[in-house]
Amino acid sequence: METITWNDFEKVHIHVGTVLSAKVFEKARNPAYQLEVDFGPAIGVRKSSAQITVLYQPDELIGKQVVAVVNFPVKQIANFFSECLVLGVVGDEKEIVLLQPDRPVKNGHRIA
Repeated sequence: METITWNDFEKVHIHVGTVLSAKVFEKARNPAYQLEVDFGPAIGVRKSSAQITVLYQPDELIGKQVVAVVNFPVKQIANFFSECLVLGVVGDEKEIVLLQPDRPVKNGHRIA
């Protein structure tokens, strides 16, 4: 595993947001959802394509707080522009378990 410097880590903006909407991303090559996540007034609402379909249904994602990288460049996936990377733990069967705070926090708070 390659090590990074503290300066490298500081460049990655990881923030907490709340899922506003989630729907099946029918044009994605791999099963995914299209999410809209509210990161508060400073960052705003960002869209994300998230391959979290094994353990989550769209309706149960609404209102859930998630952790995401918000300063990657926009990535086009089919006809959708993903503006952040929602983070999760990859299990043995490639299922994703979302990272989230264990208590409610304000949208936009940065992970440190």
